[in-house]
Amino acid sequence: MKGTPSSVLKKGSQVIIILGLWIFTAWLFYPLFTLNAIQIANAKLYLFRAAIGIAIMLILFGKTIFDLFFPQSSSQAKSALNTIFLTIYSFVIAGGIIYMVARMIVLYIRSIDTGSAF
Repeated sequence: MKGTPSSVLKKGSQVIIILGLWIFTAWLFYPLFTLNAIQIANAKLYLFRAAIGIAIMLILFGKTIFDLFFPQSSSQAKSALNTIFLTIYSFVIAGGIIYMVARMIVLYIRSIDTGSAF
C-alpha cells in the first residue's frame, strides 16, 4: 500500500530539511577541513563556526538515537535494513563529532604555539 500524497510530501520535505542541515554543517566545518590554510588571526571565527556545527551534529545524533531506540510507529516492526542503517549512521555522526572536536583542539594548540589567544 502506497502512502497518500500528503505523507509522501511530508517525507520529502523532511529529507530536504535534513540534507539542508548537512550542507549547512559542511559549510560551517569547511575551514577545519583545510586547517593548514587557516590564519590564526581568524581562529576565533572558525571556533564559533565549528561550535555551531558541532551543536547541529549533536542534535542530529540525538535525533538518530531517538529514532533508533524509540520508533514512532511502535505498532509496526522496523525492518532490519532500517535498523542497520540507523546504527551505521549514528556511528558515522559520532565519529564526525569526535573528529571535529579533535580538529578544534589542534587549532587551539596551534594558537597557543603562536602566542595569540582566542
